[in-house]
Amino acid sequence: MNAEQLLASIDDDYCLNFLARMVQHKSYSATDGERQLAEYMASQMQALGLETQMQAVPGDRVNAIGTLRGAGGGGNSLLFNGHLDTNPVTEGWTVDPWEGKIDDEFIYGIGVSNMKAGDAAYFCALKTLIDAGVKLKGDVILTYVVGELQGGVGTIAAIEQGIKADYFINSEPTDVQALTMHAGSLMFTIELTGDTRHLSKREEAVDAIVAALDLVPQINGMTFTGAKTAEHLKINRGHIGSMFGALGRDLQDWRPPQVADFVRLKGSARFAPGQSVEGVLADIQQLLDALCAKYPGLQAELFDDGKRDRPTMMPFEVSPQSPIVKAVGRAYRQIRGEDQPTGVITPPAFYGTDAAHFYQMLGMEGIVCGPGGKFNTMPDERVHIRDFLDIVRIYLLAILEICQPVEG
Repeated sequence: MNAEQLLASIDDDYCLNFLARMVQHKSYSATDGERQLAEYMASQMQALGLETQMQAVPGDRVNAIGTLRGAGGGGNSLLFNGHLDTNPVTEGWTVDPWEGKIDDEFIYGIGVSNMKAGDAAYFCALKTLIDAGVKLKGDVILTYVVGELQGGVGTIAAIEQGIKADYFINSEPTDVQALTMHAGSLMFTIELTGDTRHLSKREEAVDAIVAALDLVPQINGMTFTGAKTAEHLKINRGHIGSMFGALGRDLQDWRPPQVADFVRLKGSARFAPGQSVEGVLADIQQLLDALCAKYPGLQAELFDDGKRDRPTMMPFEVSPQSPIVKAVGRAYRQIRGEDQPTGVITPPAFYGTDAAHFYQMLGMEGIVCGPGGKFNTMPDERVHIRDFLDIVRIYLLAILEICQPVEG
Protein backbone atom coordinates (compact mmCIF):
# COMPACT_ATOMS: atom_id res chain seq x y z
CA MET A 1 0.00 0.00 0.00
CA ASN A 2 1.13 3.55 -0.64
CA ALA A 3 0.63 6.35 1.89
CA GLU A 4 -2.72 7.44 0.44
CA GLN A 5 -4.07 3.90 0.62
CA LEU A 6 -2.86 3.54 4.19
CA LEU A 7 -4.56 6.78 5.19
CA ALA A 8 -7.78 5.60 3.55
CA SER A 9 -7.59 2.32 5.50
CA ILE A 10 -7.82 4.04 8.91
CA ASP A 11 -11.02 2.91 10.62
CA ASP A 12 -12.44 6.13 12.09
CA ASP A 13 -15.15 4.33 14.09
CA TYR A 14 -12.62 1.97 15.62
CA CYS A 15 -10.39 4.89 16.60
CA LEU A 16 -13.23 6.79 18.28
CA ASN A 17 -14.51 3.70 20.08
CA PHE A 18 -11.02 2.83 21.28
CA LEU A 19 -10.66 6.34 22.72
CA ALA A 20 -14.07 6.05 24.36
CA ARG A 21 -12.98 2.80 26.04
CA MET A 22 -9.93 4.59 27.43
CA VAL A 23 -12.12 7.38 28.80
CA GLN A 24 -14.31 4.81 30.51
CA HIS A 25 -11.37 3.86 32.73
CA LYS A 26 -11.36 6.12 35.80
CA SER A 27 -7.59 6.59 35.87
CA TYR A 28 -7.08 9.21 38.55
CA SER A 29 -3.44 9.58 39.56
CA ALA A 30 -2.06 6.86 41.85
CA THR A 31 -5.30 4.86 42.03
CA ASP A 32 -6.29 1.31 41.14
CA GLY A 33 -8.01 2.74 38.06
CA GLU A 34 -4.71 4.11 36.79
CA ARG A 35 -3.14 0.66 37.09
CA GLN A 36 -6.14 -0.97 35.40
CA LEU A 37 -5.82 1.35 32.41
CA ALA A 38 -2.09 0.61 32.17
CA GLU A 39 -2.91 -3.11 32.20
CA TYR A 40 -5.56 -2.57 29.52
CA MET A 41 -3.11 -0.71 27.28
CA ALA A 42 -0.55 -3.47 27.77
CA SER A 43 -3.10 -6.09 26.75
CA GLN A 44 -4.01 -4.11 23.65
CA MET A 45 -0.38 -3.69 22.63
CA GLN A 46 0.27 -7.38 23.25
CA ALA A 47 -2.65 -8.22 20.97
CA LEU A 48 -0.95 -6.16 18.24
CA GLY A 49 2.16 -8.28 18.58
CA LEU A 50 4.29 -5.66 20.31
CA GLU A 51 6.96 -6.61 22.83
CA THR A 52 5.13 -5.46 25.94
CA GLN A 53 6.24 -4.78 29.48
CA MET A 54 4.70 -3.48 32.67
CA GLN A 55 7.35 -1.25 34.13
CA ALA A 56 7.64 -0.48 37.84
CA VAL A 57 7.26 3.17 38.92
CA PRO A 58 7.90 4.38 42.49
CA GLY A 59 4.76 4.40 44.62
CA ASP A 60 3.61 0.94 43.49
CA ARG A 61 2.59 2.28 40.09
CA VAL A 62 3.23 0.93 36.59
CA ASN A 63 3.91 2.11 33.05
CA ALA A 64 2.84 0.14 29.97
CA ILE A 65 5.51 0.00 27.25
CA GLY A 66 5.19 -1.60 23.81
CA THR A 67 7.87 -1.96 21.13
CA LEU A 68 7.52 -2.87 17.47
CA ARG A 69 10.98 -4.00 16.40
CA GLY A 70 12.13 -2.78 13.02
CA ALA A 71 13.82 -4.91 10.41
CA GLY A 72 16.97 -2.77 10.39
CA GLY A 73 18.78 -1.65 7.29
CA GLY A 74 18.10 2.04 7.78
CA GLY A 75 15.36 4.11 9.28
CA ASN A 76 15.34 5.70 12.71
CA SER A 77 13.52 4.72 15.86
CA LEU A 78 10.52 6.76 17.01
CA LEU A 79 9.08 6.88 20.51
CA PHE A 80 5.58 8.10 21.37
CA ASN A 81 4.94 9.34 24.88
CA GLY A 82 1.74 10.05 26.78
CA HIS A 83 0.39 9.78 30.31
CA LEU A 84 -2.62 7.80 31.48
CA ASP A 85 -3.35 9.61 34.76
CA THR A 86 -6.00 12.32 34.78
CA ASN A 87 -7.15 15.29 36.80
CA PRO A 88 -10.28 14.79 38.93
CA VAL A 89 -13.78 15.64 37.76
CA THR A 90 -14.87 19.13 38.83
CA GLU A 91 -18.30 20.65 39.31
CA GLY A 92 -20.27 21.89 36.30
CA TRP A 93 -20.32 18.83 34.03
CA THR A 94 -23.45 18.35 31.91
CA VAL A 95 -22.39 14.98 30.43
CA ASP A 96 -21.22 11.78 32.11
CA PRO A 97 -17.43 12.20 32.52
CA TRP A 98 -16.91 8.44 32.15
CA GLU A 99 -19.21 7.63 29.22
CA GLY A 100 -16.93 8.64 26.36
CA LYS A 101 -19.87 10.36 24.68
CA ILE A 102 -19.49 11.02 20.95
CA ASP A 103 -21.63 13.50 19.02
CA ASP A 104 -21.25 15.06 15.59
CA GLU A 105 -18.39 17.35 16.63
CA PHE A 106 -16.74 16.18 19.86
CA ILE A 107 -15.79 13.25 22.03
CA TYR A 108 -16.24 14.02 25.75
CA GLY A 109 -14.80 12.78 29.01
CA ILE A 110 -12.43 13.47 31.85
CA GLY A 111 -8.88 13.17 30.56
CA VAL A 112 -9.92 12.97 26.91
CA SER A 113 -7.96 16.14 26.14
CA ASN A 114 -5.26 15.67 28.79
CA MET A 115 -4.38 13.34 27.23
CA LYS A 116 -6.16 10.15 26.25
CA ALA A 117 -6.93 11.39 22.74
CA GLY A 118 -3.21 11.64 22.04
CA ASP A 119 -2.62 8.25 23.68
CA ALA A 120 -5.26 6.58 21.55
CA ALA A 121 -4.09 8.31 18.38
CA TYR A 122 -0.61 6.83 18.32
CA PHE A 123 -1.94 3.37 19.17
CA CYS A 124 -4.41 3.59 16.29
CA ALA A 125 -1.78 4.92 13.88
CA LEU A 126 0.55 2.00 14.56
CA LYS A 127 -2.32 -0.53 14.53
CA THR A 128 -3.30 0.68 11.06
CA LEU A 129 0.22 0.05 9.76
CA ILE A 130 0.44 -3.38 11.39
CA ASP A 131 -3.00 -4.43 10.11
CA ALA A 132 -1.94 -3.35 6.60
CA GLY A 133 1.15 -5.56 6.80
CA VAL A 134 3.63 -2.66 6.67
CA LYS A 135 7.13 -3.61 7.84
CA LEU A 136 9.36 -0.84 9.15
CA LYS A 137 13.14 -0.52 9.25
CA GLY A 138 13.23 1.40 12.54
CA ASP A 139 11.64 0.59 15.89
CA VAL A 140 8.41 2.19 17.11
CA ILE A 141 8.02 2.46 20.89
CA LEU A 142 4.71 3.28 22.54
CA THR A 143 5.02 4.52 26.12
CA TYR A 144 1.96 4.87 28.34
CA VAL A 145 3.28 6.38 31.54
CA VAL A 146 1.82 7.38 34.89
CA GLY A 147 2.66 10.22 37.23
CA GLU A 148 3.02 13.06 34.73
CA LEU A 149 0.82 15.01 37.10
CA GLN A 150 3.41 14.40 39.83
CA GLY A 151 6.26 15.84 37.82
CA GLY A 152 6.78 13.04 35.32
CA VAL A 153 7.82 10.24 37.69
CA GLY A 154 6.63 7.60 35.19
CA THR A 155 8.69 8.90 32.28
CA ILE A 156 11.73 9.36 34.53
CA ALA A 157 11.35 5.71 35.59
CA ALA A 158 11.07 4.63 31.94
CA ILE A 159 14.26 6.51 31.01
CA GLU A 160 16.12 5.11 34.00
CA GLN A 161 15.12 1.61 32.86
CA GLY A 162 16.56 2.13 29.40
CA ILE A 163 13.71 3.47 27.24
CA LYS A 164 15.04 5.69 24.44
CA ALA A 165 14.90 6.26 20.68
CA ASP A 166 16.31 8.50 17.98
CA TYR A 167 13.28 10.82 18.05
CA PHE A 168 10.10 11.22 20.05
CA ILE A 169 6.62 12.65 19.78
CA ASN A 170 4.92 13.71 22.99
CA SER A 171 1.19 13.90 22.34
CA GLU A 172 0.16 16.40 25.01
CA PRO A 173 -2.69 18.64 23.80
CA THR A 174 -1.53 21.44 21.50
CA ASP A 175 -4.61 21.68 19.26
CA VAL A 176 -2.48 19.83 16.65
CA GLN A 177 0.09 22.64 16.58
CA ALA A 178 3.82 21.87 16.68
CA LEU A 179 5.33 23.01 19.96
CA THR A 180 9.12 23.33 19.72
CA MET A 181 9.74 25.00 23.08
CA HIS A 182 7.98 24.98 26.40
CA ALA A 183 8.70 26.32 29.84
CA GLY A 184 10.06 24.57 32.85
CA SER A 185 7.66 24.35 35.76
CA LEU A 186 8.99 25.15 39.23
CA MET A 187 6.74 24.86 42.28
CA PHE A 188 7.68 26.92 45.32
CA THR A 189 6.42 27.90 48.77
CA ILE A 190 6.93 31.24 50.50
CA GLU A 191 6.38 31.69 54.23
CA LEU A 192 6.05 35.20 55.62
CA THR A 193 6.33 35.75 59.37
CA GLY A 194 5.28 39.05 60.92
CA ASP A 195 4.60 40.24 64.46
CA THR A 196 1.07 40.15 65.88
CA ARG A 197 -0.76 42.73 68.00
CA HIS A 198 -4.38 43.33 68.90
CA LEU A 199 -6.08 45.59 66.35
CA SER A 200 -6.03 48.35 68.96
CA LYS A 201 -2.23 48.40 68.57
CA ARG A 202 -2.16 47.55 64.87
CA GLU A 203 0.40 50.27 64.18
CA GLU A 204 2.95 48.30 66.22
CA ALA A 205 2.36 45.06 64.32
CA VAL A 206 4.03 43.57 61.25
CA ASP A 207 1.02 42.40 59.26
CA ALA A 208 1.94 39.33 57.19
CA ILE A 209 -1.26 39.54 55.14
CA VAL A 210 -0.62 43.16 54.11
CA ALA A 211 2.90 42.18 53.04
CA ALA A 212 1.58 39.16 51.11
CA LEU A 213 -0.95 41.30 49.26
CA ASP A 214 1.93 43.55 48.22
CA LEU A 215 4.01 40.56 47.07
CA VAL A 216 1.45 38.64 44.99
CA PRO A 217 1.12 41.10 42.06
CA GLN A 218 4.90 41.46 41.95
CA ILE A 219 5.36 37.71 41.52
CA ASN A 220 2.46 37.46 39.08
CA GLY A 221 4.13 40.11 36.93
CA MET A 222 7.61 38.57 36.99
CA THR A 223 9.99 37.57 34.25
CA PHE A 224 13.37 36.09 35.09
CA THR A 225 16.97 36.93 34.34
CA GLY A 226 18.97 35.07 31.71
CA ALA A 227 16.42 34.67 28.89
CA LYS A 228 18.41 34.03 25.70
CA THR A 229 15.98 35.64 23.24
CA ALA A 230 12.62 37.40 23.12
CA GLU A 231 11.08 34.03 22.20
CA HIS A 232 12.47 32.52 25.40
CA LEU A 233 11.20 35.47 27.43
CA LYS A 234 7.67 34.82 26.11
CA ILE A 235 7.40 31.77 28.37
CA ASN A 236 8.52 33.46 31.60
CA ARG A 237 5.75 33.82 34.14
CA GLY A 238 5.29 33.76 37.90
CA HIS A 239 2.03 32.88 39.62
CA ILE A 240 0.71 32.54 43.17
CA GLY A 241 -2.00 29.89 43.27
CA SER A 242 -2.85 29.74 46.97
CA MET A 243 -2.45 31.94 50.04
CA PHE A 244 -3.34 31.22 53.64
CA GLY A 245 -2.90 33.78 56.41
CA ALA A 246 -3.79 33.74 60.11
CA LEU A 247 -2.10 33.36 63.50
CA GLY A 248 0.91 31.06 63.75
CA ARG A 249 2.21 28.32 61.48
CA ASP A 250 -0.88 26.22 62.13
CA LEU A 251 -2.95 29.14 60.79
CA GLN A 252 -5.43 29.65 63.62
CA ASP A 253 -8.24 31.71 62.14
CA TRP A 254 -10.67 32.04 65.07
CA ARG A 255 -9.16 35.27 66.41
CA PRO A 256 -9.68 37.95 63.72
CA PRO A 257 -9.20 40.90 66.13
CA GLN A 258 -5.49 40.10 66.04
CA VAL A 259 -3.15 41.01 63.22
CA ALA A 260 -2.12 37.93 61.23
CA ASP A 261 1.54 37.08 61.80
CA PHE A 262 1.92 34.21 59.33
CA VAL A 263 1.14 33.68 55.64
CA ARG A 264 1.95 30.65 53.48
CA LEU A 265 1.87 31.17 49.72
CA LYS A 266 2.26 28.44 47.10
CA GLY A 267 3.19 29.35 43.58
CA SER A 268 4.67 28.26 40.30
CA ALA A 269 7.23 29.80 37.98
CA ARG A 270 7.63 29.13 34.28
CA PHE A 271 11.10 29.59 32.80
CA ALA A 272 12.77 28.94 29.46
CA PRO A 273 15.64 26.74 28.27
CA GLY A 274 18.89 28.42 29.26
CA GLN A 275 17.41 29.68 32.51
CA SER A 276 17.78 27.69 35.71
CA VAL A 277 15.87 26.82 38.85
CA GLU A 278 18.63 28.51 40.84
CA GLY A 279 18.29 31.70 38.80
CA VAL A 280 14.50 31.79 39.19
CA LEU A 281 14.76 31.27 42.95
CA ALA A 282 17.39 34.01 43.17
CA ASP A 283 15.08 36.43 41.35
CA ILE A 284 12.20 35.60 43.70
CA GLN A 285 14.53 35.94 46.71
CA GLN A 286 15.47 39.42 45.52
CA LEU A 287 11.79 40.39 45.68
CA LEU A 288 11.51 38.93 49.16
CA ASP A 289 14.56 40.85 50.36
CA ALA A 290 13.01 44.09 49.09
CA LEU A 291 9.71 43.18 50.75
CA CYS A 292 11.41 42.64 54.11
CA ALA A 293 13.16 45.99 53.76
CA LYS A 294 9.81 47.67 53.08
CA TYR A 295 8.15 46.00 56.10
CA PRO A 296 10.75 46.13 58.90
CA GLY A 297 10.52 43.07 61.15
CA LEU A 298 9.07 40.84 58.42
CA GLN A 299 10.83 37.53 57.80
CA ALA A 300 10.52 35.60 54.51
CA GLU A 301 11.53 32.03 53.67
CA LEU A 302 11.52 30.52 50.17
CA PHE A 303 11.32 26.77 49.54
CA ASP A 304 11.87 24.84 46.29
CA ASP A 305 9.04 22.29 46.32
CA GLY A 306 10.85 20.30 43.65
CA LYS A 307 13.24 19.20 46.37
CA ARG A 308 10.43 18.28 48.74
CA ASP A 309 7.38 16.99 46.88
CA ARG A 310 7.99 16.11 43.24
CA PRO A 311 10.53 16.45 40.40
CA THR A 312 10.76 19.84 38.79
CA MET A 313 9.59 19.66 35.19
CA MET A 314 12.38 21.30 33.25
CA PRO A 315 12.10 23.25 29.98
CA PHE A 316 12.12 21.65 26.53
CA GLU A 317 13.44 22.91 23.21
CA VAL A 318 14.06 21.51 19.74
CA SER A 319 15.25 23.18 16.56
CA PRO A 320 12.44 23.85 14.06
CA GLN A 321 14.84 22.28 11.53
CA SER A 322 14.95 18.93 13.35
CA PRO A 323 13.94 15.93 11.20
CA ILE A 324 11.06 15.09 13.56
CA VAL A 325 9.67 18.64 13.38
CA LYS A 326 9.96 18.60 9.60
CA ALA A 327 8.34 15.14 9.35
CA VAL A 328 5.34 16.16 11.45
CA GLY A 329 5.05 19.43 9.52
CA ARG A 330 5.03 17.62 6.17
CA ALA A 331 2.40 15.20 7.47
CA TYR A 332 0.24 18.10 8.67
CA ARG A 333 0.46 19.79 5.26
CA GLN A 334 -0.51 16.55 3.52
CA ILE A 335 -3.55 16.09 5.76
CA ARG A 336 -4.73 19.69 6.07
CA GLY A 337 -3.30 21.37 2.99
CA GLU A 338 -1.62 24.19 4.91
CA ASP A 339 1.49 24.86 6.96
CA GLN A 340 1.43 23.68 10.55
CA PRO A 341 1.65 26.41 13.22
CA THR A 342 5.09 25.75 14.72
CA GLY A 343 7.20 27.29 17.45
CA VAL A 344 6.70 28.86 20.89
CA ILE A 345 2.91 28.65 20.90
CA THR A 346 0.98 29.83 23.94
CA PRO A 347 -0.81 28.71 26.02
CA PRO A 348 0.72 25.23 25.44
CA ALA A 349 4.24 26.64 25.82
CA PHE A 350 3.44 27.35 29.49
CA TYR A 351 2.65 23.68 30.16
CA GLY A 352 5.14 21.29 31.67
CA THR A 353 5.40 17.99 29.79
CA ASP A 354 7.37 14.77 29.87
CA ALA A 355 9.08 15.91 26.66
CA ALA A 356 11.48 17.79 28.91
CA HIS A 357 12.74 14.59 30.53
CA PHE A 358 13.69 13.04 27.18
CA TYR A 359 15.35 16.31 26.17
CA GLN A 360 17.11 16.99 29.47
CA MET A 361 18.11 13.44 30.46
CA LEU A 362 18.85 11.87 27.06
CA GLY A 363 19.36 14.79 24.67
CA MET A 364 16.66 13.37 22.40
CA GLU A 365 15.08 15.49 19.69
CA GLY A 366 11.31 15.50 19.75
CA ILE A 367 8.16 17.49 19.34
CA VAL A 368 5.04 18.13 21.42
CA CYS A 369 2.00 17.78 19.19
CA GLY A 370 -1.38 16.33 20.07
CA PRO A 371 -5.13 16.75 19.83
CA GLY A 372 -7.11 18.72 22.39
CA GLY A 373 -6.17 21.77 24.38
CA LYS A 374 -8.92 24.30 23.86
CA PHE A 375 -11.34 22.48 26.18
CA ASN A 376 -8.75 21.04 28.55
CA THR A 377 -9.13 21.10 32.38
CA MET A 378 -12.71 22.38 32.34
CA PRO A 379 -16.23 20.98 32.74
CA ASP A 380 -17.35 18.88 29.76
CA GLU A 381 -13.72 18.34 28.71
CA ARG A 382 -13.75 17.38 25.06
CA VAL A 383 -11.77 17.07 21.84
CA HIS A 384 -12.78 17.90 18.29
CA ILE A 385 -13.31 14.64 16.42
CA ARG A 386 -11.62 16.16 13.36
CA ASP A 387 -8.50 16.97 15.39
CA PHE A 388 -8.33 13.47 16.85
CA LEU A 389 -8.71 11.70 13.52
CA ASP A 390 -6.32 14.10 11.78
CA ILE A 391 -3.62 13.43 14.35
CA VAL A 392 -3.98 9.68 13.83
CA ARG A 393 -3.18 10.35 10.16
CA ILE A 394 -0.33 12.72 10.98
CA TYR A 395 1.26 10.20 13.36
CA LEU A 396 0.95 7.46 10.74
CA LEU A 397 2.76 9.56 8.15
CA ALA A 398 5.42 10.57 10.68
CA ILE A 399 6.09 6.90 11.49
CA LEU A 400 6.52 6.14 7.79
CA GLU A 401 8.97 9.02 7.28
CA ILE A 402 11.07 8.51 10.40
CA CYS A 403 11.11 4.71 10.57
CA GLN A 404 10.98 4.01 6.81
CA PRO A 405 8.94 1.12 5.38
CA VAL A 406 10.72 -1.98 4.14
CA GLU A 407 10.35 -2.08 0.36
CA GLY A 408 8.84 -5.03 -1.47
